[in-house]
Amino acid sequence: MKTEVVRVDPLRPEPDVIARAVRILTAGGLVVLPTETVYGLGAAADDAASVARIFEAKGRPAYNPLIVHVANVRAARDLASRWPESAERITHHAWPGPLTVVVPRNRAKVPDVVTAGGDTVALRMPDHPVALALLSALGRPIAAPSANRFQALSPTTAAHVLKNLDGHVELILDAGPCDRGIESTVVDCTGEVPVVLRHGAYSLATLRRLAGGLQSAHEPNENDAAALRSPGLLRLHYAPNARLVIARPETLAHALREAGERRALVTHRASTANFAPAEVCTLPSDPEGYGAALYATLHRLDDAGVHTIVVEAVPDDEAWSAIRDRLARASG
Repeated sequence: MKTEVVRVDPLRPEPDVIARAVRILTAGGLVVLPTETVYGLGAAADDAASVARIFEAKGRPAYNPLIVHVANVRAARDLASRWPESAERITHHAWPGPLTVVVPRNRAKVPDVVTAGGDTVALRMPDHPVALALLSALGRPIAAPSANRFQALSPTTAAHVLKNLDGHVELILDAGPCDRGIESTVVDCTGEVPVVLRHGAYSLATLRRLAGGLQSAHEPNENDAAALRSPGLLRLHYAPNARLVIARPETLAHALREAGERRALVTHRASTANFAPAEVCTLPSDPEGYGAALYATLHRLDDAGVHTIVVEAVPDDEAWSAIRDRLARASG
């Protein structure tokens, strides 16, 4: 299969490009679409055979459920057997945006392959003009995990997608770099108190204002398929090809010595540049900027043939929760 990459205006997507993507999805094909978080590998969510192709293209195990993208809240309610009050309250304020809600699944509308046979479905309304235009024109929900091989680095550019999935998808819509660079926050709304399953681009402080009390889920047992109500919960995930080591500031020098010659340092403090490894990558010192740059930086170091990436540990405060989560999973 030949994968075609088509440039699309990120703010005013061309109707002919969107129509082309709709034809491919309607025919059971796969289309990579940009979102504000990362690029997604999309199939019509109500077409079980098409969704199965996502798992094949990614090498993704069938027990790992997918996020379904919708054009609006009305479309989300249609995919739920029950629409909890907490989901209504959160999505009213947070959609479109980098927030996914887990709700009871409407089995008549959502195939088993999407949810790994579970009784819940993860739903999101993306905040990207291209994704929203495609959803609106298709008139159907789109199942779309990150457009990368299973457990590999998430893609924030079309080039990242192409190096992993060339020949496995029909079309990549290239709208330039993703703004957020970190996957959505996932909140389980099926119980009395909403539960954060995955930290992400939507801040917990804002969620608390919208949802009141929030709980954090315990780390799921990845051998228990029933425990996985959301993607992104496996212990090893979002990982570069290089070995990734997290080091506290006081152990950076030792970690870099142990890393060997083909090494790099990722830091958010310019003062650490005097360690002089093969390459120093200084990311922004705020969590939003750091998150937007993280995956692109790791992709670049992989492409450069770095063997070990030493990452300076980020702050322990809540604002950095999503970054700490991604680094921990990337290090395995």
